[in-house]
Amino acid sequence: MLLAQISDLHIKRPGLLAYKKVDTTAYLRRCVAKLNALAPRPHALVITGDLADFGAPQEYASLRRELSLLEMPYYLMVGNHDHRENLRAAFPEHTYLGSGPGYVQYAIDFDEISLLALDTQDLPNSGGRLDGERLSWLAAQLEARRGKTVMIGMHHPPFSCGIDHMDRQALAPADAQRLEALLSGYDNVERLICGHVHRSVTMRYAHTVASICPSPAHQVAYDLVPDGPSAFIMEPPALHMHARVQGRWVTHTVYVEDYGGRYPFYDAEGKLID
Repeated sequence: MLLAQISDLHIKRPGLLAYKKVDTTAYLRRCVAKLNALAPRPHALVITGDLADFGAPQEYASLRRELSLLEMPYYLMVGNHDHRENLRAAFPEHTYLGSGPGYVQYAIDFDEISLLALDTQDLPNSGGRLDGERLSWLAAQLEARRGKTVMIGMHHPPFSCGIDHMDRQALAPADAQRLEALLSGYDNVERLICGHVHRSVTMRYAHTVASICPSPAHQVAYDLVPDGPSAFIMEPPALHMHARVQGRWVTHTVYVEDYGGRYPFYDAEGKLID
């Protein structure tokens, strides 16, 4: 079983650049090509929010065109940059997104794992929330799947990563504490996967592993200096690949671009090249 994850696409209206610098649509196009070329190919793709930059219909129309080239099923989640109703209107066949103005929360049961998608949006704030209604939904879904391996997806990470300007807009601390308390009652949550920070970050959380996925476009600059400046950097675009290997789940960071190779370690006679 292979589940790919990308996050923070920030698709703009055609012809516009994010922060007047980043052609996010072109970056997504290259990411889609990379995913299609992977061998073995992922069984599905999970996209953990900030699909569009301003949640505009034109942005979702552009996103739909690019994702139509994917040769695998994909599942959409909302981030703080998204607009629920515009998203649903652009992807009407994605019935798991629900209808009306309610939260975009859903469960997808694969053979080897269940994906539980949480909606952490708290507009107009950039940070995230998980109120009682959303956590109650999660509790019911977890209770119904005690005998099955579960992966939880959400946009805002429920932990601090040390990059101050991003930590100030993470999941609200009280909600993160309630989520951690809830997950501490379950030992079948294999991964808690997030986005929002545009960097690959991992930590232990409750009885599981929580991780943040990098962006297929721009990354947030690594800066652990207290009150460091808000900045992005054009580090290599990347994605996460969650793979079941010999009965256990592992996560790989896969870079989108080609940096040369593959070069052999050994020559034709089996000797180490030196």
